[in-house]
Amino acid sequence: MIAPPRRTPAHARDGRRYDRPPMATPAPAFDLAAYARILEAARSGGYRPSTFDRDPEPGVVFLRHDVDLSLEAAVTMAELEAEIGVRATYFLMTESVFYNLSSPVGVRTIARLRALGHAVGLHAVHPRAVLDERFDPVVAWHNPDPAYMRDEIPGAVNVMGRHFDPATYRSDSNQHWRSGPPDDDLRAGRFPWLQLLTHPEIWVFPGGSMRETMLAMLDADRQTRLEHLAADRIDLT
Repeated sequence: MIAPPRRTPAHARDGRRYDRPPMATPAPAFDLAAYARILEAARSGGYRPSTFDRDPEPGVVFLRHDVDLSLEAAVTMAELEAEIGVRATYFLMTESVFYNLSSPVGVRTIARLRALGHAVGLHAVHPRAVLDERFDPVVAWHNPDPAYMRDEIPGAVNVMGRHFDPATYRSDSNQHWRSGPPDDDLRAGRFPWLQLLTHPEIWVFPGGSMRETMLAMLDADRQTRLEHLAADRIDLT
């Protein structure tokens, strides 16, 4: 029996080639292993970490961490960077509703960041930028408005001043790279210099979205709060 001729599918009769649709590009990972890969990409591209006490120059990457929510996450990320051998600047808040720098945890956090060799800046709420002995003279505004974002700050470096250019700036805000992940561009040396802003809680706590990550952070915080209660001699039996 002769097989019937194969029919060309109706959607392919216009002569164009119809292949399977391309696989979706995997979403960028946000965890400590992925962050370590970014640092390795920077090293492969010939970049060297710097703090904000020097001007931008070719081959420099300013590693910036805005600590909005979790001191514990900041220390975890700082320890990873120290193991890799890079120095970053951690911006801590004095007006946070999530942590207290004057508490024993806050004092220990600053001491630990310093011991690991990192710089500590102020993550200030505009218009208050009150620096004291805990901070290096460098400020990053919390949730800044374009109206004042780049203004000079007396006695301090504003990280969004001369250290900022949209072409040489990447941020993981809300667990999303607005200009794409920096890995490939770092590895290829495409940035003349870069300010790289990451938020430690996004990388330390697990989650495929900002909501999932924040819920994981809150779960971990519950255990931390229980430990604080026990340390305060609260009877939890």
